[in-house]
Amino acid sequence: MTTQTITNPNKTARIAGFLYLLLIPLGALGILYIPNALVVDGDMASTISNIQANETLFRLGIASAILAQLVNIAVVLYLYKVLAPASKVAGQLMVIFLLLAVPIAFVNELFHVAVLLILNGPEFLAAFTTAQIQVLVSFLLDLHAGGIFVAQIFWGLWLFPMGYMVYKSGYLPRIIGILLMIGCVGYVMDSFIFFLNPDFGVTVSEFTFLGEVCILLWLMVKGVNVEEWKKRNLASA
Repeated sequence: MTTQTITNPNKTARIAGFLYLLLIPLGALGILYIPNALVVDGDMASTISNIQANETLFRLGIASAILAQLVNIAVVLYLYKVLAPASKVAGQLMVIFLLLAVPIAFVNELFHVAVLLILNGPEFLAAFTTAQIQVLVSFLLDLHAGGIFVAQIFWGLWLFPMGYMVYKSGYLPRIIGILLMIGCVGYVMDSFIFFLNPDFGVTVSEFTFLGEVCILLWLMVKGVNVEEWKKRNLASA
């Protein structure tokens, strides 16, 4: 084990916070807003019409979701530099959990790419009836929705070791660490609720996400207690 070679921990913390902030618009576009804006529940004909009429927007959603995963990689690496002095083992778990979600989310976007291939491919339009095209597109969109919940398990799990490190650090507020660990439970519960009872109708993470907002704002505005960070960094050597 060696100490983190950071000359300015507050600069690193603020970069981590800024990158974390970028995930909000990228995730909102690629995972929430664009799919919800184009997909009409129970009406695949209208959904397909929306996608064809707004293909650029649909492609923007794919690009945003992919870019969010690239930012995720940078976020977790910068957070590791900031938080590892509190617990290197927890830091390694944090990195592993989030990086496991990245390839799942990447592959998941292929389902949206496949939707475009079907709708823009004359060979598909010639080989299948309109009803069959609608079934195929519906199947791919459902797979994409399910894939998000698979990735979300890891988007939740990484928050627990992160929260633990914040709680144990001494250079960040303990309450944020507690909120992050609660956030982990919310995301994981939502994923398993989706697979066990998709009609449950309650999204737990809507009530447990506050820790993520708090940590990114704290890192950007306040940074870390530098003296305490240096003490923990030396002690972890």
